[in-house]
Amino acid sequence: QVQLVESGGGLVQAGSSLRLSCAASGGTFRTYAMGWFRRAPGKEREFVAVTAWGGGGLYFPHYADSLKGRIAISRVGAANAVSLQMNSLKLEDTAVYYCAAAPRWDSGRYFSDAAYEYWGQGTQVTVSS
Repeated sequence: QVQLVESGGGLVQAGSSLRLSCAASGGTFRTYAMGWFRRAPGKEREFVAVTAWGGGGLYFPHYADSLKGRIAISRVGAANAVSLQMNSLKLEDTAVYYCAAAPRWDSGRYFSDAAYEYWGQGTQVTVSS
């Protein structure tokens, strides 16, 4: 049974940094696309970032345009885990952050939650002023 477990959320001040982690179990995820979405209060879930397997040990990141320059995604631990480094946090980054995994890369839909088969329970990130 595939499980994705997020960690690292919390209450932080605007301008600070935070690193989220997601550990996958119940399968082999080396070739999976793994990434992050978030849902802010009263809003739809939105794409944040994803890593796509590029063959061998290579992974290519893709980011939401609105977050480029402030975030960095990376695969860790034999690619069974993914982390999200977020810098210069803003009030509007407050959301529940979800880890997602897809066994097949869909270059045309990677920004859509419909492209992902597995989801974590989410971790709350609250940015205060």
